Amino acid sequence: MNSVFVSIIIPCRNEEKFISNVLENILSQTYDKSKLEVIVADGISDDCTADIVKEFADKYSFIKLISNPYKIVPHALNMAIKASVGEVIIRMDAHSEYPSTYIERLVECLFSLNADNVGGVWINTPNSNSTKDISIAEALACPFGIGNAHYRTGTKEIKQVDTVPFGCYKREIFEKIGFFDQDLVRNQDDEFNARLIKNGGKIFLIPDVEIVYYPRKTIGKLIKMFYQYGLFKPLVNKKVGSPATTRQLVPPLFFLFLLTIPITLFFGKTLFLISLIFLSFYVLTNLIFSLLLSIKKHRLIMLFVLPIIFFSIHISYGYGYIVGIFKFLFFASATAKVEINR
Repeated sequence: MNSVFVSIIIPCRNEEKFISNVLENILSQTYDKSKLEVIVADGISDDCTADIVKEFADKYSFIKLISNPYKIVPHALNMAIKASVGEVIIRMDAHSEYPSTYIERLVECLFSLNADNVGGVWINTPNSNSTKDISIAEALACPFGIGNAHYRTGTKEIKQVDTVPFGCYKREIFEKIGFFDQDLVRNQDDEFNARLIKNGGKIFLIPDVEIVYYPRKTIGKLIKMFYQYGLFKPLVNKKVGSPATTRQLVPPLFFLFLLTIPITLFFGKTLFLISLIFLSFYVLTNLIFSLLLSIKKHRLIMLFVLPIIFFSIHISYGYGYIVGIFKFLFFASATAKVEINR
């Protein structure tokens, strides 16, 4: 499939530590470079990201830099797509590393499966060898932490799914269903893929395509990220016209459950004790998964960190979801001003 012209689009902002790696990854691809273009949409970075991209663009004519004054991902994606000419469009993230056969394999699967979007699996890789970084990476690949998202937890065979990370699309799908929704600071992939499926499209996860993904470096940044994921999920559901999956509803229901525990005291000790039993079940489950991961990594000290990370993920997503319901459904706010920095 080296004959198909491919456009690589990279939305980024303040990625000076990682942008060189992803561009080097592209240069090392097995795909014919004469059939490639790379468009980096920089969101007015405060660091040297744009300068680094310019250096690559000076050396390689198929690498281009465009400016995204809106600073957020959906605008960057749409600007890059409109500036591109490829029959196939592949989104790549600056905070990841890719195998040398990444483009070739995705393009091959896109056409052999008659798919509209294909993607690989995330290999969560710690930013360092610290207990905190390893714990964050493990929590983001654990079903207890993030549910049954197969691109995070892994799968052994090619699987039709509802979403994949980043994505390799046929250009015609954008002409058919439109571009990424610019109201969505987060979850724009989820909304687009839901719209794609709603219009008869097919998405496949390719397990032998492994993407090295570097998670957030601090628990604080992790909390902010999952809060934003939860915040925009009700708006996604509103836009696609379908309710959330059970997986999405668990964190907000858990958040509401925690709020109601003190209230149960007013309805008698029995109801309060039942609430405590349910809370104890969550704590026990959290500790069991934390212990198993700590044993797996031969680092028992993780047992003191993982429960906090799991709880932070669940609560921040749940709280964000509740805020999103009020903001986007009850008060019908179209957008939210949220700045995203890594």
